[in-house]
Amino acid sequence: MTLARSTAGHRRRTGLRAEVAAHPDPWRSVDAQPEAARLLESLEARGRTPSQIRLRRRFLRFVPIRAGQRVLEVGCGSGVVMRDLATLVGPRGAIVGVDPSQAALDVARALARHHPLRRRMRWRLAGGAALPFPANRFDAALAITVLLHVADPETVVREMVRVTRPGGRVGVQDQDFGTLAVTHPDRTLTDRIMWGVASHMYDEPFSGRRLPGLLRAVGLDDVRLSTEVFQDTTLEPFTKTFLERRADNAVRFGLVDPPTAQTWLDGFTELVSAGGFVLTFNYYGAVGVKPAAARARR
Repeated sequence: MTLARSTAGHRRRTGLRAEVAAHPDPWRSVDAQPEAARLLESLEARGRTPSQIRLRRRFLRFVPIRAGQRVLEVGCGSGVVMRDLATLVGPRGAIVGVDPSQAALDVARALARHHPLRRRMRWRLAGGAALPFPANRFDAALAITVLLHVADPETVVREMVRVTRPGGRVGVQDQDFGTLAVTHPDRTLTDRIMWGVASHMYDEPFSGRRLPGLLRAVGLDDVRLSTEVFQDTTLEPFTKTFLERRADNAVRFGLVDPPTAQTWLDGFTELVSAGGFVLTFNYYGAVGVKPAAARARR
């Protein structure tokens, strides 16, 4: 499999669209991106990888999500997690997904159309910092690979706590780019690109490891941590896209020039052919319990 840079993401944006999309992380404003459909397809590609299926479903069991529950997913994207959640809560449960992207919600609804529990799923256009629900509405509130991409994670988590009933659970899971390891013949260049892009792209590249402290800071009890490892040794389609986007962004941020970025990608192609490719990084999942209402107001 050959990796190659894409220049489509560098088309000129003008007016309000350029202003909204000014933050380097495209997930901050999906609908403002010229290739929103491609971004959303990358969520589905990631969701189909065996390693992602395993770590996602283990986290949902860790929470745990049970039959008959009413569950909120903040930042539901294309609906990968929602479809798993619907299966877990069953016909007596209910799943509500919110996302600030109308494009994401349109894709999520379309992909759920033939799910046997489609009628148990609902979607709302909203950001996590101002959830459009009354207090104590849900048995559990989740944000999976979301907090890395938001401006104020604590505000989002406090909103999740507000809409969760006392005794209910709030669960968050995020990757941590400080744990990323990948084989490449040029380790110095790889570090420059991988860490350089992460530090330019995200306000907090170490988001995953900070989740337990964040849940304790908002007053949750019984905070637990689960650590899972994403692993790819065959260059899955999602990993291929991930590395190509890293190369594109390294050029965009001025870390390398285009020929160097392509040479870097070619190094992975050779490793895959030789059976020596490895990419891993940690996903941290934290879960806490909302205390009794009187204590939560402190």
